[in-house]
Amino acid sequence: MENFKVIIVEDVPLELKGTEGLLRNEVPEAEVIGTASDETQFIQLMRSGNPDLILLDLGLGGSTTIGVEICRSVKGEHPEVKVLIFTGEILNEKLWVDALDAGADGIILKTGEMLTRADVVSVMSGRKYVFNQPIMDAIVGSFRKNVMSTVLRQEASIGYEIDEYDERFLRHLALGYTKDQIAGLRGMPFGVKSLEKRQMELTQKLFPGGNGKQSVNAVRLVTRAFQLHILDPENLFADEE
Repeated sequence: MENFKVIIVEDVPLELKGTEGLLRNEVPEAEVIGTASDETQFIQLMRSGNPDLILLDLGLGGSTTIGVEICRSVKGEHPEVKVLIFTGEILNEKLWVDALDAGADGIILKTGEMLTRADVVSVMSGRKYVFNQPIMDAIVGSFRKNVMSTVLRQEASIGYEIDEYDERFLRHLALGYTKDQIAGLRGMPFGVKSLEKRQMELTQKLFPGGNGKQSVNAVRLVTRAFQLHILDPENLFADEE
């Protein structure tokens, strides 16, 4: 790997010292041309320097958004500069997504396995989405959850004979649509009377043993659809009207 220039953005002196030491010992090709503890110092460094890589902490001065804005600004003005997030925000998954949306080349969490030479080499060689083990564990966990949710919905749809229109009907009931509004959706070839009949048929499918002596209204029907994984509460959206 050729020599390259680095700016470190970190507001905790002890962690800054550790990062500098890590680069000095593990990545001798890295020349630290400056360090910044806030956005103002960073902007000054960018005006006077020409970095190839920015090691960027997300939490600066008590804010968790400044780092994301710095990343977005750098990638907008200098897309060739690599930005590797090195952060202690280990529980704020939304912040990780914001950083990736801002153009970050990778995220290394300050827990467990820390920043390594392999991480830096991967980023400098042009690899996208460089993560260390803690964030990979979180990503794989979410991936498995999403896959299993999809499988459960598919199995439930087959087992209870739920077709495309049943799913759309239930989904829009869950979103608070009336039958009049659902009948008016583009591509929904049913009037209100047909939807009322469909609701009765769905009730028989989802409550094959009945619901005791209680009647099943739209709310109870939708709740049952969630319980059976026919609907995904994290994937509710309205169709084009």
